[in-house]
Amino acid sequence: MDSGNGQKLERYGQYTLVRPEPQATWQPGLPSKQWQAAHAVFQPSQEESGGHWQFQRPIEPGWIMHYKGLKFRTQTTAGRHLGVFPEQAAHWDWIDETVRAARRPIQVLNLFGYTGLATLAAGRAGAKVTHVDASKKSIAWGQENQALSGMSALPVRWIMDDALKFTLREARRGVKYDGVILDPPKFGRGPKGEVWEFFRLLPELLNACRLVLSRQPLFVCLTAYAIRASSLSLYYSLGEMTAGLGGQICAGELALEERSGGRMLSLAIYARWQSSE
Repeated sequence: MDSGNGQKLERYGQYTLVRPEPQATWQPGLPSKQWQAAHAVFQPSQEESGGHWQFQRPIEPGWIMHYKGLKFRTQTTAGRHLGVFPEQAAHWDWIDETVRAARRPIQVLNLFGYTGLATLAAGRAGAKVTHVDASKKSIAWGQENQALSGMSALPVRWIMDDALKFTLREARRGVKYDGVILDPPKFGRGPKGEVWEFFRLLPELLNACRLVLSRQPLFVCLTAYAIRASSLSLYYSLGEMTAGLGGQICAGELALEERSGGRMLSLAIYARWQSSE
């Protein structure tokens, strides 16, 4: 809806929310009374992901939203997140189109899959999907979204595991995938306390993903949030991973356009490789 003064005013379904956005260094376009009418404001703490919600008007514990046939539950969480990243819709559409255009059986690996919307987009397009996340809560949330979308029959494996360890095991088993989706955080922990650090472990994870690519790979989609890097970093990392496979790589930013003034708010960087088939 609007952004400025280090914040963004958003509408999720019937609710309006205010969350921090450091890149919004300009002035808001809407009157302050519209910001003050928000249902809830996230108040950050000194910790990188810490803080709490200040509720100014009643909000349901969870509510259902829709996107092109996908249904998913949204809610305010203990952190600032809501169970969906709207800027990722550009990836969902691209994955859907890419899988459908292949016109052959496709196996997709979704690492750091969160609440499963990319998984459901790939599955709806005809792929068999292995969804991996370290959070039991996120896995259950993704399964709930699958049921809400009426897609319970889709061939999806929901696996709670450390992304790197799982991919290396798949490589040892000889399991192959035609498409890989990676959405790693800056920092995280696996279910057994494994530590994920983006810059230290991304090269190793990409090497592991190369080992599980099929003989006719279709795509690799890599996204990164909240890191001090350019999309060029992802572009060259993905280029190294897919060396010798042909195809094309594109890279850039995932952004949302505010309704108030049309400014583009960059929320993530990405790189995507696609075969030339």
